[in-house]
Amino acid sequence: MSIGLVFALAGAALAAATSGMGSAYGVGAAGQAAAGACTDNPDLFSKTLILQLLPGTQGIYGLLVTFITLSKIGLLGGDPVALSTQQGLGIFAACMPIALVGLVSAFHQGKTSVASIGIVAKKPDQFGKAMLFPAMVETYAILALLVSILAISNINV
Repeated sequence: MSIGLVFALAGAALAAATSGMGSAYGVGAAGQAAAGACTDNPDLFSKTLILQLLPGTQGIYGLLVTFITLSKIGLLGGDPVALSTQQGLGIFAACMPIALVGLVSAFHQGKTSVASIGIVAKKPDQFGKAMLFPAMVETYAILALLVSILAISNINV
């Protein structure tokens, strides 16, 4: 196994692991708030569930980048590509936007979802407005996803 392949695999692993950790925190925090809101008003279940699920998308984005990376280097249904150290470092760097932004944005999106669940618990008719707050945090995760995908796609292997 070449050092380039090791770097590429490390980038792929970090993309999935860190964005997944951020999503786990965000979904967990929002789930606790949702459970509390539903204790007082069980009719809020569907609204709070949507708000709870929003921080989970970063984990999906990280997994998507991981699959794209593994496919690029031939580890999904093919023979591994011989990567130079530069190519491996390039793939590693290309995975970092979603790895880092996925972690941080999911953490903050979870906190924002908790606050939005608080709004919905007090004023259920304000769900649409409350959902905009965590959706704004999502924007940066989507941008990081696009940067990672474009960067990986433009590395010649």
